[in-house]
Amino acid sequence: MKYIVYEQKGAVAVLTISREKALNALNSEVLTELEAAVDAVDLENVRCLIITGAGERSFVAGADIGEMSKLTKAEGEAFGKKGNDVFRKIESLPIPVIAAVNGFALGGGCELSMSCDIRLASENAVFGQPETGLGITPGFGGTQRLARLIPVGKAKEMLYAGTKIKAAEALSLGLVNAVYPSAELMPAAEKLAGKIAANAPIAVRATKKAVNDGMQVDIDAAIAIEEKLFGSCFETEDQRNAMNAFVAKEKPAPFVNK
Repeated sequence: MKYIVYEQKGAVAVLTISREKALNALNSEVLTELEAAVDAVDLENVRCLIITGAGERSFVAGADIGEMSKLTKAEGEAFGKKGNDVFRKIESLPIPVIAAVNGFALGGGCELSMSCDIRLASENAVFGQPETGLGITPGFGGTQRLARLIPVGKAKEMLYAGTKIKAAEALSLGLVNAVYPSAELMPAAEKLAGKIAANAPIAVRATKKAVNDGMQVDIDAAIAIEEKLFGSCFETEDQRNAMNAFVAKEKPAPFVNK
């Protein structure tokens, strides 16, 4: 691939968007490669995915304005659908996805980070949805995810006024889980991914599904979703081994995803 670097390190995979001269901006070709890379993740062996951008200046600086400037209404809608389809694939992956936001996360970059389960940021990270200043709305889910992740009033300010926020404010709003010096961001992301990968994969996947599916329905329906997924973990080899080891006060064997 021209713009995507994919590396698997045991049970953790790292996907890097590598278009550094353009601050990793998303054009149609990058989106196509990103979708192909997501489709190719080895879900039998990978237990957590990290998405980041090449270099230290930018995670993803947005969608490619040069490409968008020439689009018709129909082409604009199709471009938005293409981005949304890719980001929904990321959001719907059965394994957890961590965004390691290493600089600018503007427009499509902010939207990409919000399609991940967890966001970690470098101290130089900047988040924003500046699309109204370009005569358009956010097109890859920004109007929907931002208001679900931070207070609605602040989300509307960012969306209407194009207000950008730095990493510290993103942390205070709950948009990111933690902030690190640039050199410590990827080690921290890999450490967290390793902790996730060390837990029972069936249980982690069921937990992600319970949270994501439950957030789309009322609380009674959500509890029913959890009950089914809770029950699905029983009679698995990992559940039996871990609980038997706990009762026996022994160290459990590594989880085998069965």
